[in-house]
Amino acid sequence: MSYEAVIGLEVHVQIRTRSKIFTRVAAGYGQEPNTLTDPVVLALPGALPVMNRAALDAIIKAGLLLGCEIAPVCKWDRKNYFYPDSPKNYQISQYDAPVCRGGSVEIELPGPARNLMGEHKRIPLTRIHLEEDVGKLNHGATESLVDYNRAGTPLMEIVSEPALASGEEAYAYLTSLRATMIQGGISDCDMEKGQLRCDANISLRPVGSTTLGTKVELKNLNSISFVRDGIEHEIRRQRSVLERGGRITQETRDYDGMTGTSQSLRSKEEAHDYRYFPDPDLMPVVIDAPWQERLRAECPELPFDRQRRFLADYQLPYTQTSVLVWDRPLADYFEAVVQLGGAPQAAGNWIINDLRRELAAAGVDPAASRVSPANLVALLRLIDSGSILNAAAKEVFVEMFATGDSPEAIVDRRGLRAAPTDSGELESWCRDAIAGNAKAAAEFRSGKDGAINALKGPVMKAAKGKANPKAVDETLRRLLAAG
Repeated sequence: MSYEAVIGLEVHVQIRTRSKIFTRVAAGYGQEPNTLTDPVVLALPGALPVMNRAALDAIIKAGLLLGCEIAPVCKWDRKNYFYPDSPKNYQISQYDAPVCRGGSVEIELPGPARNLMGEHKRIPLTRIHLEEDVGKLNHGATESLVDYNRAGTPLMEIVSEPALASGEEAYAYLTSLRATMIQGGISDCDMEKGQLRCDANISLRPVGSTTLGTKVELKNLNSISFVRDGIEHEIRRQRSVLERGGRITQETRDYDGMTGTSQSLRSKEEAHDYRYFPDPDLMPVVIDAPWQERLRAECPELPFDRQRRFLADYQLPYTQTSVLVWDRPLADYFEAVVQLGGAPQAAGNWIINDLRRELAAAGVDPAASRVSPANLVALLRLIDSGSILNAAAKEVFVEMFATGDSPEAIVDRRGLRAAPTDSGELESWCRDAIAGNAKAAAEFRSGKDGAINALKGPVMKAAKGKANPKAVDETLRRLLAAG
């Protein structure tokens, strides 16, 4: 019997705010243990929560970006459980009145080739709700210590419908969701810092069946790659059990990404009854239309929407758009160059190859680059006019990045302008190249346009690298056409 996987993801995203969700104490990472605390975080007697509006702004904005229905009123509930990571013995969360319902995440699956667009589909969401994060337990050989620095950090839980079919789809989903949260300024989504955490619910059913199989929850998936690998591991494990005539047990399993193995943590019978009830210390919040419209105006263009526009408006190749759109500052820089008159494909090549290389080496983002969009446009114009050869332009760009100087100043300072070539002398070099490369000349005349490149080398060699490439190309083509 053939089986198909049905997968749903629960993704926790820490919201980037200066303070925690119900108190003024700072939110952050990497501080000494238990220093980002106060009476509210530690649940001392008499301490009362006060809502952080910035956290609500962020989840509303996330909902708008993902096409969710924003609730006109949301309320807060207490999720009751006893565990050392929660000093109050309950977590302030949302149960039946979340901020966001519905919506979807657009994903792209790998195409038949790496440079071709893959299949796009939308993964529907169930809800997005807001809650406070809990503390972090640090386990040693003989003791466990709790750090409450994370407790109280605003946290979104984004719950998908069971609509994913593979680890690759889950990988694409998380990649798309993470980019949306980062580009929207909602979260940094650094999984190493716990700012994005994911649990996967996986079941198998016979192909063609509409009934869901027994669900297994997979935890401790601490990288997007481990989410993909853990899901594929669990699919194989469940299929093996079913093919042997066994039954899947509803349970929570721990996945070890380093070893590629999993083990059972707890069974269905150990599931908790959280006894939700409305928090008496926090009033419901009315989210009116003006509030939503203010945040809608701040929403950036989504990566896939921007990619479709780049493909249509600038005729960029897919390989360029698939790099640019996932880095909002880089895509903004590209558009600034084009708006100043830079040729889109040439600009894309320089930004993706040369600018990214220098940015990575310097460890900075495009906003800190000393190569202004205007200066990159000026460099492109020098190349296009034949005033500077491409090899020299590479050297000029590196110096532009290091100094911030204009390309014209660097070219003049270093004497890199292509020397004017006497037309008679250039024609003589071109005739010699054609005579000395009869095979390439014949291939070009028979329709193989790329064969002309074999003729350009001898001409540039004769010109000691100083000939205008555009003039060389035009002269060769004219002589070849004349026979």
